[in-house]
Amino acid sequence: MFYTTTAALAVALILFTWLGVRARLADGGLDDFVTARNTQGARALGLSFLASGMGGWILFAPPEVGALVGPLALAGYALGAALPFIVFAFCGPAIRRLLPQGRSIGEFAQACYGNGVRRYVSLISVLYMLCFVTAELTAIGAITSLLSNVNGNLAVVAVASATLIYTAWGGLRASLVTDQWQAFLLIALLIIVGVVAINRLPEISLDHSPSVPVGSALSVALTLVIAVTAANLFHQGYWQRLWSARDTSSLQRGAFFGGIITIAVVALVGSMGIAAAMSGTDLGNPPIPFFAMLSGAPAWLTIPALVLALTLVASSVDTLQNALASLAVTEKKGLSLTAARWITVLLMIPVVLVALQGISVLRLFLIADLLCATAVIPVLMGLWKKMSTTAAVGGGLAGLVGAILPGWISGGTLSAGLMAASFPGAFPTLSPFLGALLCSVAASVILAALAGRK
Repeated sequence: MFYTTTAALAVALILFTWLGVRARLADGGLDDFVTARNTQGARALGLSFLASGMGGWILFAPPEVGALVGPLALAGYALGAALPFIVFAFCGPAIRRLLPQGRSIGEFAQACYGNGVRRYVSLISVLYMLCFVTAELTAIGAITSLLSNVNGNLAVVAVASATLIYTAWGGLRASLVTDQWQAFLLIALLIIVGVVAINRLPEISLDHSPSVPVGSALSVALTLVIAVTAANLFHQGYWQRLWSARDTSSLQRGAFFGGIITIAVVALVGSMGIAAAMSGTDLGNPPIPFFAMLSGAPAWLTIPALVLALTLVASSVDTLQNALASLAVTEKKGLSLTAARWITVLLMIPVVLVALQGISVLRLFLIADLLCATAVIPVLMGLWKKMSTTAAVGGGLAGLVGAILPGWISGGTLSAGLMAASFPGAFPTLSPFLGALLCSVAASVILAALAGRK
């Protein structure tokens, strides 16, 4: 079984690498490497949004949320995963008109507010994406060790190396092409694994339904909507696809398509967790409902489950690799295409080293999500003509205060507020996110209105 599993994973990675390398435009320059400008139709964009947004996380988080909190919280998770694409569908055309030759979220921030805000926004984006790619590589190592006797560290290195080969060589085009194949593959594998695993579960009973109060479930749902949406709006990979669209119609249709199928995929995976919980299956400690379902499944199902995980991780990692390189290139003027490729490689070295440690990055992820929530509204409000740099900076600072204010009030000290905003126990709570969002919006609007009266 060891050799069969290893061969299946190797074949999948070789296929992705071959597809990615073939996608490179022979005479493409640096701009094509980071944007593939005005080349992608609606279907290609929709599948790319799906594949680049999905990752190994969907095998852990949505099933756990569904199993422990129920369908209401799962609906919040699905909506949060898709909402960034919907935002791009509405805001994307205006952003393209403002910056027809744009390449990054940093350039958008600079056009609206100046160079200082650009640096801050770019820093948040880099921190979030580094957390994301580290989490994904850590996940494939853990899943490989969990489902097979293949060393998880080998999977980490193999995925990082294979995706680096085609993203460093082919740039965004390579990621876009592989995304389309990976999207079809992950949907097919998800259906196969899900149907077989659910059919093997014991009889489902309402007695085992999640018994979380509606108020608590709504709180979790709202937390997930804010956290996931805010963080993903700082995902440079999504911003790249904004300019890769053939035209605004393709962008809007592709974003809506990607959002709809993202909701469907997250809901499908999460419902497996609900089914596992309602069957009375032992979910493990910590609970991992999706993999708990596989404990009673046929041995042959391990291979498609592993290839599914590999596809999910590769589809998000290649996007993040190119996104990090593109952000570095746009921040440092005058870099060559060769330098962009080396940046892609060099950025992955510390990420792989951290991923090989197998540590949990969930708490770091939540902190990065909260940091994104403090600034996301002031950044997007740059499309409002009354907004100013002062209003944006004030909104961002107010968001930071709002993030620690609930814990400060309830705990009575600043240190208690800081502790609550750092998510001890790595559990997402609504108050820091809601405080960050409300305070940043209020400060931005008030400062913009005051400036307009002068």
